[in-house]
Amino acid sequence: MGKRVVITGMGTVNSIGNTVPEFWTSLTEGKSGIGQITRFDASEYPATIAAEIKDFDVRDYLDRREARKMEAFSHYAVAASVQAMNEAGLSAGDYDPEMTGVVLGVGIGGFQTLEDAYEAIFTKAPDRVPPMTVPKFISNIGPGNVAITHNAQGVCSTISTACASATDAIGASYRFIKDGITDVMITGGVEACVTKLGVMGFCVIQALSTRYNDRPTESSRPFEKDRDGFVIGEGSGILVLESLDHAQVRGAKILAEVVGNGISCDAQHLTAPHSEGRGAVQAMKMALRDAGLSPEDVDYVNAHGTSTPINDPFETRAIKTAFGDHAYKLKVSSTKSMHGHCIGAAGAVEAIASVKAINENFVPPTINHNEPDPECDLDYIPNVGQKMEVNVAMSNSFGFGGHNGVLVLRKFEP
Repeated sequence: MGKRVVITGMGTVNSIGNTVPEFWTSLTEGKSGIGQITRFDASEYPATIAAEIKDFDVRDYLDRREARKMEAFSHYAVAASVQAMNEAGLSAGDYDPEMTGVVLGVGIGGFQTLEDAYEAIFTKAPDRVPPMTVPKFISNIGPGNVAITHNAQGVCSTISTACASATDAIGASYRFIKDGITDVMITGGVEACVTKLGVMGFCVIQALSTRYNDRPTESSRPFEKDRDGFVIGEGSGILVLESLDHAQVRGAKILAEVVGNGISCDAQHLTAPHSEGRGAVQAMKMALRDAGLSPEDVDYVNAHGTSTPINDPFETRAIKTAFGDHAYKLKVSSTKSMHGHCIGAAGAVEAIASVKAINENFVPPTINHNEPDPECDLDYIPNVGQKMEVNVAMSNSFGFGGHNGVLVLRKFEP
């Protein structure tokens, strides 16, 4: 059966909060973090809006010299990991470094560093590439920097499964602890792709919302009839997972328990999900089996809910297939309507929202939900969150390449 795995700390940096309390307050208030892009001149881009991080100062977490060696995605990962470890009450001496690991989901990595390097090659000279280019942009450097920060000497790796990256990273970390390979895992995801290439790369495949450039807070509209694409976001979500016995020995406060994980691949198309949600259904059912739960045990689903024409009806059909009649009793919401799509970090930010829903017995809303798509007929908690008892939550993440990742989280019971 394996060890029980619990969550003892969480941290986040995203467009609606640079800490978990700020993030949760924004979610409960239905606050959008989407606005006009400020990182570069996007006036000639089809999409001119994004969910950018605001008022973040990396010097709150790193000295200036160390910060200069890192790209923005490493800054976000380290900051959220420090928050999470602080909440968990874990500092040097509280854990065995060799039994402590880091696995992060990173969908893309250091886009800005890569763009800067190419600009140097093509506008200056090949030897003008900045010396730290490779160490700053490679995706594994995010978890590497987190491991260095906390002296985590156990397993350290990156999972890159597009928008399912963070969920898959949490799932892998859960299994490492369950199987006795580690005692503590610092896990989640991070992304910093609000860059020229990041935005235009998604624009040219018509994935981003362009209809609401003049009304950015209304642009992310999951399950809504007139949705036209997702809004690119950025940030990091980090969770500290521990084996139950490790947490109990040190008297840790337990936030929730990870009880199930499902993974699958549609094996069908580079970007489009299976029309009937075959892989998503498989992953949801796998996660429930792993948790030893029935569909009727789940109270809330934090949906992938990207606000794209293809994703939302497919996910709705998948939930109805996986949950049967219970699908119409579930509360389902997409918090991407507020914090945008954080790509490789999405699943972790949304897992944190799911844990808070369990802790606070409150489910966050799907904002901008006024005229539902007829194909999307579940209870998406329109516009205003609801107070209700949440004992079990599911968090869904689906990515390009047909990757599907699902987590099941439960209120902790000794």
